[in-house]
Amino acid sequence: MARSFEALEKNHPCFGGCRFNAGRIHLPVSPGCNISCKFCDRTINDVEQRPGVTSKVISPDEANTFIGRALELVPSIKVAGIAGPGDTLATDYAFETFRKIGKEHPELLKCMSTNGLLLYERADELIETGIDTLTVTVNAVDPEIEAQLNDYIIYHGERIEGVEGAKILIENQLKGIRKVAEAGVTIKINTVLVPGVNDHHIETIAKTVKDAGAIIYNIIPLIPQHKLNHISKPTCEQIEKAREDAERHIKVFRHCAHCRADAVGVPGLSEYSQLVYQNRLNVKNTFSHG
Repeated sequence: MARSFEALEKNHPCFGGCRFNAGRIHLPVSPGCNISCKFCDRTINDVEQRPGVTSKVISPDEANTFIGRALELVPSIKVAGIAGPGDTLATDYAFETFRKIGKEHPELLKCMSTNGLLLYERADELIETGIDTLTVTVNAVDPEIEAQLNDYIIYHGERIEGVEGAKILIENQLKGIRKVAEAGVTIKINTVLVPGVNDHHIETIAKTVKDAGAIIYNIIPLIPQHKLNHISKPTCEQIEKAREDAERHIKVFRHCAHCRADAVGVPGLSEYSQLVYQNRLNVKNTFSHG
């Protein structure tokens, strides 16, 4: 059974738990993605501090070994999350991993992030794994705006571009959010704030996802890169206005640490991924999407 929101606030860094020094481990088991976001550059490296990046991809069978290492170093870890480096629903690896974690570490909160393209059709499988929280990245609920942020989607083996692909993505996201929320899973929404593209659209997104069942909202400032490297990053004033717009409808999370797909430790206080995954990390600050 999914944990209460009060339990999440105390134990999950993305729901307020960082105030209590709650830790997490991200398990990079999902290699492939099914959306080509114009601001996203998913990669395997040791130098970038952002979602979509990992120093290695691990198998579901390895997950509990890495969790054991992490708990020895950081006993305050409360959350096992899967956030990439690709989309968690594009393969079966995240589901396999959560089933194994549930048997060996039932005390850990299970958390997943997805772009939501396959959320509706895979909702039953996701619910069956017993996850506690789901983060869905929703950057627009208007296909004309969404089409400015994605080149294409890959849906049932077909490449679908532009507004047509955006319509499918948004429909599947919202139907999936409703279905998963109705099953008792706590839903958080991430939106990448892109000045001149979706900054005027934040309040509409917030109201729409709240109506669908989401309970908390996280606004992520764009770091200009990939095909949106010509757009300036949002100013502090633009970020604050977006948060105020969203807060008219939904609780806003303001302490996102922009974690890698292989992050380990307490956000903002400690990082042990190099010890857990046995890689030397020389991190620089960039960010796109998670």
